[in-house]
Amino acid sequence: MIDSSDTVSAELGLSLVVPEHGAVPLVASLYYSAEDPYAIRMAFHVGMDEPVEWIFARDLLAVGIEGPAGEGDVQVWPGEEHGEEVLNLALSSPFGEAHFEAPLTATAAFLHRTFEVIPAGREIDFIDLDSELDELLWRA
Repeated sequence: MIDSSDTVSAELGLSLVVPEHGAVPLVASLYYSAEDPYAIRMAFHVGMDEPVEWIFARDLLAVGIEGPAGEGDVQVWPGEEHGEEVLNLALSSPFGEAHFEAPLTATAAFLHRTFEVIPAGREIDFIDLDSELDELLWRA
């Protein structure tokens, strides 16, 4: 059974990098739950009724804090902007592309808290494979 101690959430102030126009500040909500132990959900609050949500592999963000990670739709790498350490997130979809800068220290602290909930390599212990298989077969 999952309880509130099995979830982690945080709000981050990000910058949307707009070439030739500077950076646009926005807020993103990060959410992690033992119910989906491999994933981090990030909701970007961009002035619409509903936030834009992306789901990342937790390991992708963890590796991206140390060095370049990811291919294709999601790429993550550390950097520095105006003397501050940042985590760069480059996202691509059929609807467009975006480059965000997140505060590296705050993102790392959030990830650290997720690994306190479920240590790396223990994610499979929190997945009910029978239920997942039943759901997949039910959809087919």
